[in-house]
Amino acid sequence: MEKRDLYDENRKLTGKTIYKGEEIPKGSYIVVVLVFIQNSEGKFLIQKRSERKNGLYATTGGHPKSGEDSVQGIITEVKEEIGIDLNPEDLQLYYGGRSEEERVFWDDYYVKMDVPDIENLELQEEEVASLHWFTKDEIIDLMKNDLFFKNHFEEFEILLDWIEKNNNH
Repeated sequence: MEKRDLYDENRKLTGKTIYKGEEIPKGSYIVVVLVFIQNSEGKFLIQKRSERKNGLYATTGGHPKSGEDSVQGIITEVKEEIGIDLNPEDLQLYYGGRSEEERVFWDDYYVKMDVPDIENLELQEEEVASLHWFTKDEIIDLMKNDLFFKNHFEEFEILLDWIEKNNNH
């Protein structure tokens, strides 16, 4: 069973952990990470989540395991879920936040990279049903049709603003 580190409201490690699925104690937080991978054609690598994970389209993300920092956490999640090795130097943190309601710190990453032959990647079946390259407009259409995971779409909108402000396309 996966262990997760607990943080205080200032994002300092408390030295305490919980297991995946356990309730986050009041006054404590866990870290949630996600990444949007964009290729040189401007398309985003989006996964269709397994039915047991709600079956919606989303980007790749998860929770760092105990002992991992945010960057190590997203590298591990991407490798486990979709079989891609990310270079930590290529990751750009475009958003970080805290949700009092969910008791989490968010770290959202962006990476520009081409991934050839996505149909040959080894997917984690419990988490991911399939992988697709989608344009920004296709992702917006998926959301309009309630087929895209809402939390991840909100982070996608933040990314689009960030890309526009930084001319990173």
